[in-house]
Amino acid sequence: MEYLELFLKSIFIDNMVFAFFLGMCSYLAVSKKVSTAVGLGAAVIFVLAITVPLNFLLDKYILREGALVWLGPEYADYDLSFLTFILFIATIATMVQLVEIIVEKFSPSLYNSLGIFLPLIAVNCAILGGSLFMQQKEFATISHAAVYGIGSGIGWFLAILAIAAIREKIRYSNVPAPLRGLGITFILTGLMAIGFMSFGGMLTGGDEEESKEPKAVQVEKEETTKEVAENTNVTILK
Repeated sequence: MEYLELFLKSIFIDNMVFAFFLGMCSYLAVSKKVSTAVGLGAAVIFVLAITVPLNFLLDKYILREGALVWLGPEYADYDLSFLTFILFIATIATMVQLVEIIVEKFSPSLYNSLGIFLPLIAVNCAILGGSLFMQQKEFATISHAAVYGIGSGIGWFLAILAIAAIREKIRYSNVPAPLRGLGITFILTGLMAIGFMSFGGMLTGGDEEESKEPKAVQVEKEETTKEVAENTNVTILK
């Protein structure tokens, strides 16, 4: 259940496009055709599914403060967190090169249609954002990181697939001239983002127990304040 909850949240609630607006360059440029959007979306899923767990291992065993303790107690004080961006981007770039080689080998037509945007996955904010959010969330195991990476990739895939399908249909619609092209695309993206915000109430049943403690503390503070005020008034009257 925990993995399913994380998976659904990464797709619908913490969607890379509609919640954080990451990866918008590729999202806008490669969403003119569904076939192209499917190819790029599949590549993003693959890259996120591989890089997020790999970067989890890098963060856990190399980058965190004291992560090098497995080499010996003398390395316990080392902190290599300043190398986070360099190593994360290096991992992402390596996986993107692998994807580029595979796509060029098995689907030259898709490779030509994606053009410069396939190698630009390396600098796609959604890819790096997945690893940075993974680091921020402090997952306990690599399986959590893998589920989050796959879910984030599927969320980005659904976003670009949805906008591509709408843009193909909207060509035959009577869109006002000033809004044609990116104008109507931005409006549609905003409307879909509002729609995805409705998923924000999903899977929040476990938060009720967490919210009880702060309320209890607040009530206790209010009662203490009232008692202090009453005692003060009694002292003043005396």
